[in-house]
Amino acid sequence: MGRFVPTLTALVVCAATIIFFMPGPAGVSANTMHAASLVALAVGLWAVGSVPEYITSLIFFLLAMLFSVAPANVVFSGFASGTLWLVLGGLIIAEGVNRTGLGERFARFLIGRFQLTYRALIVAIVMVSSALCFVMPATIGRVLLLIPIIGSIAERLGLPRGSAGHNGAMLAAIMASYQVGTSILPSNAPNLVLAGAAETLYRTPLTYAEYLLVQFPVMGLLKAVTIIVLTCLIFPDETKVGGDVAERKTITGAERRLTVILVVALALWATDFIHHTHPGWIALSAALVAMLPRIGVMPVTAFAERIKFGPFFYIAAVLGLGSVMADTGVSEMLGKGIQSALHLRAGHDALNFTLLTLLSTFAGVVVTNVAQPALMAPLAGHFAEVTGWPLKAALMTMALGFTTLIMPFQVPPVMVGVQVAGLRLGATLRLTVPLILVSLLILLPLDYLWWRLIGYFD
Repeated sequence: MGRFVPTLTALVVCAATIIFFMPGPAGVSANTMHAASLVALAVGLWAVGSVPEYITSLIFFLLAMLFSVAPANVVFSGFASGTLWLVLGGLIIAEGVNRTGLGERFARFLIGRFQLTYRALIVAIVMVSSALCFVMPATIGRVLLLIPIIGSIAERLGLPRGSAGHNGAMLAAIMASYQVGTSILPSNAPNLVLAGAAETLYRTPLTYAEYLLVQFPVMGLLKAVTIIVLTCLIFPDETKVGGDVAERKTITGAERRLTVILVVALALWATDFIHHTHPGWIALSAALVAMLPRIGVMPVTAFAERIKFGPFFYIAAVLGLGSVMADTGVSEMLGKGIQSALHLRAGHDALNFTLLTLLSTFAGVVVTNVAQPALMAPLAGHFAEVTGWPLKAALMTMALGFTTLIMPFQVPPVMVGVQVAGLRLGATLRLTVPLILVSLLILLPLDYLWWRLIGYFD
């Protein structure tokens, strides 16, 4: 896709320019068309990836203010969202996990306990990848942490680079790191965008516990089992070397302190339905403690020298984009267009669930999963109204869209993992294609039944 990036970027810019000067349909103002142009430009650039996500975010802020598309409090509304501060807290926590080596110790310890057979190795890889989703809120960080560790362990177990077993081990880690992570609120950028949109657009915060209850049983737990089964079937192999592959090193004081911080944070996140403290403020508190002198695990200078703020501005821009779409009427215009095509109607929950999930899924193919929630979340209010669902149910179908990966290019961390692991596209598609089929034909119907069981449509 790389060689087509300049052409695709030019097409995005041309399309946005045409929309800007195009007369709107009956009843649609010129300002709505200007906002639609800005939405097309931002979502298009995020999808193409010709410039870093934070550059596109700054372009959005600048053009929105230069052309007076919406008031400043709407454009910059993302900075007032607690979800944005969950992102910042997560960035700092992830740096602490990397700096102390706690994540590497955990990964090596768990994988080293399950090394006797190839199947047990795949089980351990998916287990540790899933467990890291709870404590390391950055997919790219999890992938980059796990790939070299799993690669070296696989080779020591007689699975050389390029073998079926080595490819299976790499893909199991990459797929679980992203797909299981989509069912745990702080673990992926799309999740955070969705939660932030619920808060900024609809004043309906999604709690950590509720998100886990709704998404994790099927799209987390059963998806992990599916990844294990498909990996073992598609990439069969056998380990050839015995012995303990876990490297035992004395645990440091910083690792102990960070473990305590993470355990407390996880406990508070999991019980937020009791104390009603926003996950963002819990994450920010944990991050601050991690940087405090003597108590913390890294120097305060790490905030300026080590933390990468690109995701912070990306999430802020996506949340602002959603507010602009709602404020200027773009969401209403798109919602009516989609409604006329899909014919959603109250009382047909199974059909509505299927159509909205497929819409969200294939939207991710067109604009990538990075930009999917930015485009879809502002439409949730309209979908909730026409289906007769609670707003949260309509919002959660957006998550079902980006949790279902069709092509690797949809998710930048997945593509990074594939490249770092040295995997070919053909080998990657051998797992992703069956995985999407199982997800659409088995897991999504099961998820519908789960939502019906917990009364989520009522």
